[in-house]
Amino acid sequence: MTVTTPAQETAPRVSRGALAQSVVDSLVVARRNLIRMIRIPEMVIFGLVQPIMFVVLFTYVFGGSIKVGDTISPQAYREFLMAGIFAQTVTFATAGAGAGIADDMHKGLIDRFRSLPMARGAVLTGRTLADLVQTALTLVVLAGVALIVGWRTHENIGKVLLGFLLLLLLGYAFSWIGALIGLIVRTPEAATSGGLIWLFPLTFISNAFVDANQMPAFLRHIAEWNPFSATVQACRVLFGNLPEGFVTPDAWPMQHPILASVIWSVAILVVFRTLAVRKYRSATA
Repeated sequence: MTVTTPAQETAPRVSRGALAQSVVDSLVVARRNLIRMIRIPEMVIFGLVQPIMFVVLFTYVFGGSIKVGDTISPQAYREFLMAGIFAQTVTFATAGAGAGIADDMHKGLIDRFRSLPMARGAVLTGRTLADLVQTALTLVVLAGVALIVGWRTHENIGKVLLGFLLLLLLGYAFSWIGALIGLIVRTPEAATSGGLIWLFPLTFISNAFVDANQMPAFLRHIAEWNPFSATVQACRVLFGNLPEGFVTPDAWPMQHPILASVIWSVAILVVFRTLAVRKYRSATA
C-alpha cells in the first residue's frame, strides 16, 4: 500500500514549457501524418509522377531547341533545367498541403484536435513538417531520375547539399501558404485549385525553364525579383550548372542569389505562418 505524504499531496505538477509542449505536440501531429502517408503510398507515388514527367518532357522535347547563355547544347539545357524542376516540385507541394488541411477541417478532425490539451499552432506545424519529409523524399527520387537523364553537378558535395537545403526551405515556406489556403476554403478540391492557380505564373514567369535575359523587359524584371527565381539561381550556382556564356542579370537577387533565397524564404515563412496560425485560431474559436 502506497502512503501519500502531505508534501506529495501539495507538490505542484511539473509542466512542460510552452515552447517544449508545442514542439512535442507538433511532432505527434507530424507522426500521425507520416503514418497516414505510409498507409496510403499512392499519395507519394502520384506526387512523383508530375515532376518526373516534367524532367523527361523538358529534357527530350525542348532540349537542344532553347538557348541558354550562348549555347543550345542539349546537355547545357539539361543542367540548366534541373534546378528549375527541383524548385517547381517543392513549391507545387503547396497544393497538397492546402488540400490536406482542408480535408481535415471538412472531416472535423481539427475540432477533435482542438478538444485536446495541445498547442494551437502544433496542428499546422505538424502537418507542414510531414509535408516537408514527403518533399525531401520526392527530391531524392527526382535527383536520381535527373542523374539518369544526364544531369550532373560540378561543385563539391557541401555546395550541392546546401542547394537542396535551400530548396527544402523554400518548399517549407510555401507549405504555409498552402496551409492558409486550406483554412480559408471549404473543400479539399477548392484548396487544390486555389493552391495551383497562382503557382503556374509564379513558376513560369521566372528563370526556371528559360534564360530570363531573353524575356521582354517587363517580364524580365518580374522574373529577376521573383522569390522562386532567387532559389533557382542559387541552386544553379551551388550545383555549378550555369551554362557557358551565361550573363548574370544586374538585379540584386540574381547577383546575390543565395542570400536572396534565404531572405525570401524566411520572410514568406514568417508572414504566412503568422497568418495561418491566426486564421486557425479564429476558425476554431
